[in-house]
Amino acid sequence: MRFYQILLILILAAGLTACGRSVQTPQTPVETLQTYAQAIKKKDVPKMKALLSKGSIKMAEDQAKAQNISVDEVILRETLFSPEQKTLKFKNEKIDGDNASIEIENSFGSFDRIPFVKEDGLWKIAKEKFAEEMIKQAEEDERRLNEQINQGKEQPVEPINTNTQPQ
Repeated sequence: MRFYQILLILILAAGLTACGRSVQTPQTPVETLQTYAQAIKKKDVPKMKALLSKGSIKMAEDQAKAQNISVDEVILRETLFSPEQKTLKFKNEKIDGDNASIEIENSFGSFDRIPFVKEDGLWKIAKEKFAEEMIKQAEEDERRLNEQINQGKEQPVEPINTNTQPQ
């Protein structure tokens, strides 16, 4: 009889463990992105936070402090795509060591490269790197525009001193 009680306890423990795994931890950047999309639709802020890198959380904390709002409000507002977006189109998953990226379609129909980092063995969305890349791209665009503007301008000519009288 004792043997059956122990066996029953082991079976129950195994069953509970299996049920607890129904919400799996994402193992790849694509799985992380898909889990993040589900969390956005459910407005599950704790899950969204769990899928963001430490740098992303720090960036959200800084924004919250500057705007005098909660971090949760920033996390809900600053998503990579709209909660109303019906489909999530992505392509070109690239993994290079502890860094990865996936291109996702934005609301304009073009693709943005979303960076990921591996922290504590888990893939996290690195929104801080996305922001850095956007800033670099804007600076590069501005530099190119300035070059184009300056190409059409004539070089300044130094004035010629027409006063020939000795001073």
